[in-house]
Amino acid sequence: MAVPKRKTGRARTHARRSTNDKIAAPARSVCPQCGEAKLPHRVCPSCGFYKNREVIETE
Repeated sequence: MAVPKRKTGRARTHARRSTNDKIAAPARSVCPQCGEAKLPHRVCPSCGFYKNREVIETE
């Protein structure tokens, strides 16, 4: 069984993880009613429409 000769340093570990474990930004889609950016498969927070139907009444 392979055993490392020296302890892997904290800086090396963090440098390796920083390139691979990045959190991706959430996907955005455009609302067909108002044109605002919104999360996919969710009600538009600005106009209240989802799948071309008004789900939430907004002002």
